[in-house]
Amino acid sequence: MHLPGRSMDLRSYTRQYAKQDNRLAALSLGATFAVYFASLYLAIAYMHVWYIMLPAGIVHAFSAVRMYVLQHDFGHHSMFETRAQNQWAGHAVSPFTFAPFEVMKQNHNLHHAGVGNLDHRETGEINTMTLREWNAAGFWTRLQYRLYRNPFVLIPIGAFFTYFIRYRWPKNAARFGARGVLLHNLAILVWLGVLYALSGWAGLGVYFAFSMLGGMLGVFLVYLQHNFEGTYWDRRPDLDPVQAALQGSSCLDFGAWFDHAVACITLHDIHHFNARIPSYRLRACHYNLPEEHQLRRIKFAEAVAALNLKLWDEDQQRLVPFPRGSATGRGGDRTGGAALGTG
Repeated sequence: MHLPGRSMDLRSYTRQYAKQDNRLAALSLGATFAVYFASLYLAIAYMHVWYIMLPAGIVHAFSAVRMYVLQHDFGHHSMFETRAQNQWAGHAVSPFTFAPFEVMKQNHNLHHAGVGNLDHRETGEINTMTLREWNAAGFWTRLQYRLYRNPFVLIPIGAFFTYFIRYRWPKNAARFGARGVLLHNLAILVWLGVLYALSGWAGLGVYFAFSMLGGMLGVFLVYLQHNFEGTYWDRRPDLDPVQAALQGSSCLDFGAWFDHAVACITLHDIHHFNARIPSYRLRACHYNLPEEHQLRRIKFAEAVAALNLKLWDEDQQRLVPFPRGSATGRGGDRTGGAALGTG
C-alpha cells in the first residue's frame, strides 16, 4: 500500500478529528479511574468468591491497560486542550500504570520518529531481527532471540520485566529526567503502602496478579502493533513515512467493546498517521474513512497467527517464521530463501 498522491487528502480528513475536548477527556479519565478502583475493590473484597473476584479482576486488568493508553495519549498532548493539563494528567496516572510519564513520553516520541526504519529498530518496543542477521548470527544469539520471541516467554516474562522491573529505570532515564523517575517510584511505594494498609498482603497479591494480567494483555497488543502479516520496514532513503505509519502499523478488529476497553490503541495505523487524534475520536475517524482510504483490519485469528512471524526478510519485504532446520546453529539458506516453518 502506497499513498503518495493521497496522503495530503488523508491528513486533511484526519485533521477534523484532531480536536481536543476537556469534557470528553475528563469523562474518559474519570470513568477509567472509577472502573479501575471499583473493580480492584471487588476483586480484593471478594477474593474468596471466585465468580466475583475473577470477572472483577479481568475488568481491572483491562482498566489498567486503558489507563496506560490514556497516559500514552497524554504524552502526545492529544487528550486535554492544553499541554499543562495533559502533563498533569500523565503524572497523575503514572503510579497506577507503573510507567514514569516524562521518560516514557520521550521514548515513545522516538518510537514514532523511527517507526518502520530498519536502521533505528532500537526505538521500537519489540526487537526484530532481519533474516540476514539471523543467518549470520551464532548459536547464543539465535538461542537468545528464539527465547525472546517465544510468546510464552515474550508475553508473561516480558510483561513482568517491563512493567515491574525495567520501568523502575527505563532506557534514557538519565537523559530525559532521572529525578522524575525516582519520584515516580516513590509514588508507587506510597500507593502500594496505602493498598497494604487497607487490604494486607492478600490484597497486594490480588492486585499484582491482575496487574500482571493487564501487563500481559498490554505486551500482546504492543507486539501486534507492528508485527503482523503485511507490515512495512525499509531503510532510508527509500523509507516512506506515510507507508510506515499506515501499512507498518495495525488495525485490530476485535469489536467495538474491545476498542473502548483499551482506549482504541487497537487503531494504531491512524494513530501513527496523526498522533494528535484523541482516543475518544479515534474509532470514529477510522470507521468513517472514505472508501478510497480504507485500511486493512486484522481479526483475532490472524492476530494470534502473527505470533509465528519472527524475522524481517528484506528480499521478500515481509515478516517470516524462523527457517526450518536452523534451531540455533548456523543452518539454512543464507540468501534468505530457506524453507520456512513454524519455528
